[in-house]
Amino acid sequence: MANTYSTLRHAAHAARAAAGKTHTGRLAAASSIGTALEWYDFTVYNIMAALVFNHVFFPSFDPLVGTILAFSTYAVGYVSRPVGGFIFGHLGDVAGRKAVLVTTLV
Repeated sequence: MANTYSTLRHAAHAARAAAGKTHTGRLAAASSIGTALEWYDFTVYNIMAALVFNHVFFPSFDPLVGTILAFSTYAVGYVSRPVGGFIFGHLGDVAGRKAVLVTTLV
């Protein structure tokens, strides 16, 4: 009798461990894809800011000033991310993460 209980307990533990490994693998894959997409986005924007955006968005300025202005828009976005994370992280703790996620996506 005790042997059967022990076997069932070990089987349940093994099933939970297998389910956790699958969840961890999916989580790691999704995080890696998101990080790669984010780095790709920043890389493309940096290249475009250096080569194209200064001529397209700031044609009346000196090319150096246009390039600095193009990179300053990148800097504003880069600095505002932690500020938004701080604000929306607090709101997520207070109002609920799902509501804040929907709000930030809209």
